[in-house]
Amino acid sequence: MIPQPRETRILVTGATGFLGRNILAALATRPNVTLIAACRTPDRLPAAFTGETRVGDLRDPEYRKAVVDAVDVVCHAGTWGAFWGHADLERRQFFEPNRDLIDQAIDRGVHRFIQTSTIAIAGRPADGGPIDDFAPTRRTGFWPHLDRLIDLDDHMRRRSDGRTQMVTMRLGHFVGAGNALGMVPALVPRLRTRLVPWLAGGRARLALVGGSDLGEAFALAATADGLDDYESFNICGPTSPTAREVIEFIADATGSPRPWFSVPYPAGYAFAWLMEKLHPVLPGSEPFLTRSLVHVSEDWDCPSDHAARKLGYTPREGWRNAVRESLAEAEAAGYPWPRLAQPA
Repeated sequence: MIPQPRETRILVTGATGFLGRNILAALATRPNVTLIAACRTPDRLPAAFTGETRVGDLRDPEYRKAVVDAVDVVCHAGTWGAFWGHADLERRQFFEPNRDLIDQAIDRGVHRFIQTSTIAIAGRPADGGPIDDFAPTRRTGFWPHLDRLIDLDDHMRRRSDGRTQMVTMRLGHFVGAGNALGMVPALVPRLRTRLVPWLAGGRARLALVGGSDLGEAFALAATADGLDDYESFNICGPTSPTAREVIEFIADATGSPRPWFSVPYPAGYAFAWLMEKLHPVLPGSEPFLTRSLVHVSEDWDCPSDHAARKLGYTPREGWRNAVRESLAEAEAAGYPWPRLAQPA
């Protein structure tokens, strides 16, 4: 008899979120994969999901031990995060549980741990050239979530000793239906105030990536052969439009005014710092602008060449379709002013 390929048991954390649901959908089409969904609210799982469910809270140390038992690969999409401030919450609700989950996975013999991260952890080259997948990281000092992601990346590098392969996914800016925390949801209501300027003329490239491409990238990373002990992949869409293209598209689609003046990035950072400081005395649940929003609006030329070579990743979802999905969802909700931090 011809031996049958061994099944790979893949755990997806945050399985009910935007990223987790797309990962489940992409892995559901793979042969010889047994899917396990980790989440707090199983009734929010996709209706088509029929695999094992491990219900619990990743902030619970006992759950972190149990959830990685008898698992080959972890796709870790379950995180807490904020687009500004909240340093103590980032440490307690994100960094410490995430670091322990990595250690628990190693202790229990998980073969591969795949971490959700962002292209924004990279330091951009002084010459303005492309940012490769292994570009050195750069802490901001003002965005705790990003700085803790860098700490986790450092921890994964240290722990990549041949027992568990460590994979950092440097993802572009999420766009698509179901994504409530990101650049596009934050931008739409701000544009409608007529107070949003161009930053440096809107010439920066934005590395947008849609949900189906995100899911496919994780599915490839979870099932690929020949990965090194530590890997890092830029995961972006098929093209990187300029900020001007994206903002004009959003403005036209929503009937919002286009920005009518431009400021340099230093002025943008200074105004965002002021908005953060004045937030406690100004109306509204979130600052109008944060330094993190300025940071992700800088020029991000992050080709996915390494992911193409090693994983066979070929992005297909155009940014306009993904943005349309986001806008349709926002319109149905009355273009709400979205939170820049997840509920604690």
